[in-house]
Amino acid sequence: MVILVSLVLPAAVAVWLLSAGRVVSHKWDNRITVTATVLTLAAVIVAVITRPEVDRPWVPALGLRWHLAVDGISAPLLLLTAILGVGVVVHSMDRQPSGGTPGAFHACLLLVEFGALATFYARDAVLFFVAFEVVLVPMWVLISRFGDPHDRRQRADAAGRFVLYTVFGSTLMLLGILALVVKAGTADLDVLARAAGHGIPVGTQVLIAALLVAGLAVKVPVFPLHTWLPPAHTTAPTAGSVLLAAVLLKMGTYGLVRLPLATVPDGFQRVAPYLAVLGAVSIIWGGLACLAERDLKRLIAYSSVAHMGFVVIGIASGTQTGLQAALFANVAHGVISALLFVVVGGLKDRWGGTDLRTARAAVREVAPRLGFALVVGLAASLGLPGLAGFWGEFLAVYAAWSPADDRPLALFRTIAVVAALGTVLAAAYALRVARVVWAGERREPLIEDSRDSEWDVASVLVLATLVLGVLPGPLLALTSGSVAALVGGGP
Repeated sequence: MVILVSLVLPAAVAVWLLSAGRVVSHKWDNRITVTATVLTLAAVIVAVITRPEVDRPWVPALGLRWHLAVDGISAPLLLLTAILGVGVVVHSMDRQPSGGTPGAFHACLLLVEFGALATFYARDAVLFFVAFEVVLVPMWVLISRFGDPHDRRQRADAAGRFVLYTVFGSTLMLLGILALVVKAGTADLDVLARAAGHGIPVGTQVLIAALLVAGLAVKVPVFPLHTWLPPAHTTAPTAGSVLLAAVLLKMGTYGLVRLPLATVPDGFQRVAPYLAVLGAVSIIWGGLACLAERDLKRLIAYSSVAHMGFVVIGIASGTQTGLQAALFANVAHGVISALLFVVVGGLKDRWGGTDLRTARAAVREVAPRLGFALVVGLAASLGLPGLAGFWGEFLAVYAAWSPADDRPLALFRTIAVVAALGTVLAAAYALRVARVVWAGERREPLIEDSRDSEWDVASVLVLATLVLGVLPGPLLALTSGSVAALVGGGP
């Protein structure tokens, strides 16, 4: 029942807030929403520990089922989603959202959490697609209605791009899922993974893998399908940016693992080199964009494109090390990006904008708490050893240097070198931000330092960044068994 509780609770509270939120005070709205996310987190923790399973008929005539379960691949992302679900609600407690009532705002956050949890639980391919799509509507509302209140046209443009790109990706993904289900005769992802494409001709596997990879590449996003992400991040409220970077992007990479890699491995093996090349281009392109970008929030968005490139390379390598690197980097980037968007969102509220060309007081002088959180986030983003960002990216480069035997060695080693050069770009843009925003001698104009719910969330994310960097073993151990079962025989 804990799986059902973790799904029904946020969905039910979201529906109630949408229907009755206007008659509830802001104080009670906060209490109810926080309670719902905390109880959801507790249910997810129990589910990760006990590994329950739900398997009931959904559309018997088509062989579709409500099949929900937890394994080592989904468990870290379930925990990340539930923890950040609490974090974004706590962070918004002291803030009145622009563009609507707090009840509607919190309902959108809860619906995003519900859809993401359902996606990570789903073991039916069609159910996976439906859960994936549930997330898009509340995220669109967060961007278009609760985004930056200063520019309505910019909000409309960002929300429109988000919808058009993601729906295009969804269309390709749906075509791939339907082709897979028709050819395999089942939508059960566990059955499909055990069959590993047996009985499906290699040419058909390649077509299915290409459709799935292309559709999910939009969601990750991978160059050149990434152009919807920076406007969405720039316009979205802080809570929306956190969920977008830390949860929605991970749904794309999770889909790459759960669908093409697991179900049509022979087809994915032929598509993987192209995916890896695009991942390497994403790393370089994102790093160069960060060096030139003048808007701090867009800069963090472009850095996400670069970091997700490492995740894609790890998945494409075809090895256990690469897949574990991707899963670790997923969680690490989720924590780091959430921290950076909390800090940058706070600075935007205080400054009234995020243009790096505007002369402002050094954050280390006027807001030392915010400055400390910013420096930790930037250091982790550049992959500094001892922080969360190091292990996933280091292992992804290693996996690209030593890919699976069926991958072209020379190409993947070139990709490894390019990815390693990308870490130099990451250091360059991180130091640039630190010099412009954190360092300096100016002490005016003064801004308020982080406090209350904002500091509570930032401090937890800082702690998580440190713990994942110093103690990567528990997370790697959590994923190792499922990874070994999925990618047998790799180094």
